[in-house]
Amino acid sequence: MDADRRRRAVTFIPGRAGSARLETLPAPDVGEGALVVAIDAIGVCGTDRELLAGSYGEAPPGRERLVIGHESLGRVLEAPAGSGFSVGDAVAGIVRRPDPVPCAHCAIGEWDLCENDRYTECGIKGRDGYGAEIVRIEPEFAVRVDPALGVAGVLTEPASVVAKAWEEIERFAARSSASTIRDVWVTGAGPIGLLAAMMGVQRGCAVAVYDRAESGPKPTLVRELGARYATEHSPPPAGEAFDVVIECTGASPVILEAIRRLRPNGILCLTGVSRAGTRIGVDAGAINREMVLENTVVFGSVNARRAHYAAGAGALAAADRHWLNRLVTRRVSLETWQDAFAPRADDVKVVLDFSARHGAH
Repeated sequence: MDADRRRRAVTFIPGRAGSARLETLPAPDVGEGALVVAIDAIGVCGTDRELLAGSYGEAPPGRERLVIGHESLGRVLEAPAGSGFSVGDAVAGIVRRPDPVPCAHCAIGEWDLCENDRYTECGIKGRDGYGAEIVRIEPEFAVRVDPALGVAGVLTEPASVVAKAWEEIERFAARSSASTIRDVWVTGAGPIGLLAAMMGVQRGCAVAVYDRAESGPKPTLVRELGARYATEHSPPPAGEAFDVVIECTGASPVILEAIRRLRPNGILCLTGVSRAGTRIGVDAGAINREMVLENTVVFGSVNARRAHYAAGAGALAAADRHWLNRLVTRRVSLETWQDAFAPRADDVKVVLDFSARHGAH
């Protein structure tokens, strides 16, 4: 049985750059979850690269090393009766586990809004990630993925983040019965930005995507959605404004431009994390005046709860399969795992592919 065998995993020492390695670990402990899952792929993002650079991270209690990987796609090998899952199901694991105390939000399943920082996150904070050949997952923290998605099912975690952002956008828009979301501007054409644009198109919005890439896959992916593509050399017209801006770069000048691009009653969702220490001169008084007088909303969104994972999985299932598959621009084998964490200019989504170990997904 796969669950009884040792498994290979990519691990690292949080806070120590250059400590990552591929190693063999014992089978996962039964206490980690009743579902035994063979991992087919993990997605790689900027968070993973920052972790391996030693920027942050926390190993499980009593341990030095942490298994990386928070974007996952796997297949169920064992599922107990009553778990809601069957052998062969395609699943993604949820990243965050609630505060064990818990806080008021964690107590009602809103662990993405945890107030006291005692939560854990797979592959990031105090809990092993999904970057191993075999893992165990608690059924309540696994989400079924449409098997027809193939490797694009690994996009479930980033899709959950975007689904949460859209849920909040629509909640803020509902403050007026006259509000409608017509025009959406997405800044950044990475996986989060492209999925945000996709969900905007799914909602019938006119979408424009802004990114610095002048060539490569991003412009084509945006246009194939039916959205407009803009760059610093071909930006939207100076006077053009939007009902919603979803900011996915974390770049301070782009954030300021996003605020200026809002229509009255507009909504700006910040999903990109800015680099600490970035300073830029702004007229804070003018920005405040404009936001107050025009009733604009600016909010941040990160992480997601179970309902957002389900919504993200649903959005992926409704998307064009060919388009989604082309978001995965590189699949790297476990034997050459280091290449997955070394970014290339034309990358959109890179995945570390475990499927050769278990048979193609």
